[in-house]
Amino acid sequence: MKAETVEFLTAGLRPHECRSCGTCVLVKKNSIQHTSIQWTTDAGRSCPVFAEQAASGAQTALLDTCSRLSESIDDAVRDGTLAVSDG
Repeated sequence: MKAETVEFLTAGLRPHECRSCGTCVLVKKNSIQHTSIQWTTDAGRSCPVFAEQAASGAQTALLDTCSRLSESIDDAVRDGTLAVSDG
């Protein structure tokens, strides 16, 4: 992969630990509405919500994200521990 592609895909990502389950992901808030999430583990094993979905037969790769993780990210933005990109 070209260096500029890696930079485009990873620039601004910051570690974030879900306040519900402790799973660590990489996150970038591009705007209030847009969030980039890079899982660093197998979500079906590390996230209880994804694990429950996987156990019921769902393909976790097709799930958008975990609602608890989304809430945790939103809380981090509100309390200032995760910044929204300025452009």
